[in-house]
Amino acid sequence: MDMKKTTGIALATMALLLAYAAPGHAHFRGGVWIGPVWGPWWGPAYPYPYVYPQQPVVIEQQPTQYIQQPEAPPQQQYWYYCPDPQGYYPYVKTCPKGWKQVVPTPAPPETEE
Repeated sequence: MDMKKTTGIALATMALLLAYAAPGHAHFRGGVWIGPVWGPWWGPAYPYPYVYPQQPVVIEQQPTQYIQQPEAPPQQQYWYYCPDPQGYYPYVKTCPKGWKQVVPTPAPPETEE
């Protein structure tokens, strides 16, 4: 083959590869090698494609934050007294005149004899 024909075939091959790699395949990493030792060859430009190593994913967790709520004051307990019939609920079941709300008195301390 003469040199003009070989050069034409090489240029046509390169043009086809570039046209194939252009719009939809913008990440083409190939090359064409035409040399006297191996003859026509196409494939990756490098024997092993360089791959970037994956970076480790680091998730920093915020320390757990505990917020102590103030203790609520104890709820006031009430007893309910009925004046007629005299007595406290639940011993008196009904109170026709209405219940009277009473703060209970604490029990006297026990005395040792």
